[in-house]
Amino acid sequence: MVTVVRGQARSLMSCAFAAIALTTAALLAGCALPLRATDAPAAGESQWSGRLALTIQSEPVQSWGAGFELRGSPERGELQLLSPLGTTLAVLAWTPTVASLRQPAQEQTSGSLDALMLQVTGTDIPVRALFDWLSGTPTQVAGWQADLSQLSEGRLQLRRTEPSPAVELRLKVER
Repeated sequence: MVTVVRGQARSLMSCAFAAIALTTAALLAGCALPLRATDAPAAGESQWSGRLALTIQSEPVQSWGAGFELRGSPERGELQLLSPLGTTLAVLAWTPTVASLRQPAQEQTSGSLDALMLQVTGTDIPVRALFDWLSGTPTQVAGWQADLSQLSEGRLQLRRTEPSPAVELRLKVER
């Protein structure tokens, strides 16, 4: 039979809690996501990242959100969509002649960036016009309205009224 004095019991409990806290911290550190490389964009290229929310007024209404990283130019670029935990959901890349889509379970190429964007999001989104809108240029795209009034606060709101169904895309730019 072991006899523990009250003061020794508290000391043992404090040590046990400290050991648990250190073990938990070590485990969490092992699960931390690595920082993404933030290479400076090349001359003539732009780069934005942040969050987006997409709502498609279909039946039923479809809504989803993701992190995003957009870099390059309308002619050659990359759009990466990220989960809230930072894992890559999809990467769209394009050149003047080909577009590609990489997702965890598949990879494919197409001559049309718009077709791949439709596949990923469920709607047409004018990716090339995003470069102008994010730069503050009010480019006209048939059926789309861009509200650039809050761009200085890092907010961009886009609405598509034609063709049906209506679409709303909201972006919060963080850098």
